[in-house]
Amino acid sequence: MDVPFDALGFGPGEILLPQPGADWTRWSVVACDQYTSQPEYWQRVEERVGETPSALRLILPESKLNAPEVERHVADIHAAMENYLAQGVLRALGPCLIYVERTQSDGKVRRGLVGQVDLERYDYRPGADSLIRATEGTVLERIPPRVKVRQGAALELPHVMLLADDPEQTVIAPLAHQTGEMEPLYDFDLMERGGHIRGWKLTWAQTERVRVALSALADPARFQERYNAPGKPVLLFAVGDGNHSLATAKACYEQDRANPLARYALVELVNLHDPALEFEPIHRVLFGVDPQAVLADLQAAYPADGEGHQITCVHAGGEGALTLPRAAGRLAVGALQRFLDDWLLSHPEARVDYIHGGDVVRALAAQPGNLGFLLPGMAKEELFPTVIFDGVLPRKTFSMGEAQDKRFYLEARRIR
Repeated sequence: MDVPFDALGFGPGEILLPQPGADWTRWSVVACDQYTSQPEYWQRVEERVGETPSALRLILPESKLNAPEVERHVADIHAAMENYLAQGVLRALGPCLIYVERTQSDGKVRRGLVGQVDLERYDYRPGADSLIRATEGTVLERIPPRVKVRQGAALELPHVMLLADDPEQTVIAPLAHQTGEMEPLYDFDLMERGGHIRGWKLTWAQTERVRVALSALADPARFQERYNAPGKPVLLFAVGDGNHSLATAKACYEQDRANPLARYALVELVNLHDPALEFEPIHRVLFGVDPQAVLADLQAAYPADGEGHQITCVHAGGEGALTLPRAAGRLAVGALQRFLDDWLLSHPEARVDYIHGGDVVRALAAQPGNLGFLLPGMAKEELFPTVIFDGVLPRKTFSMGEAQDKRFYLEARRIR
């Protein structure tokens, strides 16, 4: 089976990068949805960047998403994009794919491909059967604030990580031995314990080999046999990180179909079976609550009935284990999230945040009025079969690695 890139939903994009000689470490900053309850992180980044051209000026950290001056932040972002383009801060590479090697904070090397997805082939709605699907529930209320940032923006910078289920390592892994044929693009340390990153521009012959390998994964007969899913439409790519950003791009495209640039969005494609890619649970922390009262309500909602999902509850008074019945959900995160959604509706004074890393949860939960929930993880091999047969997982079910190992903003693309 030989399929063109247009039919695969992923392919070369018109990518922009800072000019050679840029201060790459200060240019590249972590995904905006990280460290939302740790403003001191973003303050350190602000101080480090200073007046140097940086992706920090082109994105809105979600810690500021509901700030009173958010409109000014958005206007500043749009102005910075126009200024960087006018000043020649960025250079165009032409249509291409970029092979990326990210040395994570644990020393492991994660490999990826930066390209663009066709938003016509992506659907985040529950029950979608599109070629590209969300893996977790999309919170529709979270899209409009992000639309404000993207609408009127001249550029997009990607932190979306797309996953391919490629156990035979046919698409990305072969490129690791072919970098001598590629054009080197960047090689530098990322700030704030982000590790190291290197990138190369693929040759056209290498790009064609990627297309052929993806075509094989997209073959309907092979797909249905592999997953024992007769009649099921092909799921070629699943969104691992950044689903709300991709959903925002989709919403903007649907409002501006006359703009051909709006139809696409930059992403990094990663193999689910990359040895460096590990799934971590995303924990929950409640703020502004009486921990004991919340736990009493939780136990009343889910009376103990023997075996079930084990979670750990943490607060200033200590920590302990709690069992949620399996009947409440296939995953512990689903059972807990269902309770939290209902509970928060009747307790508007409280708020919840989604936290990567148990150490951060414990630090936040140690503060009076906070309550942390530490959740078990899920095996990454379960992801594609679950989405194929059951649809999207509960939102914020898993994270691909620790916060410092998330994708950093680096490449850009014109969207207007």
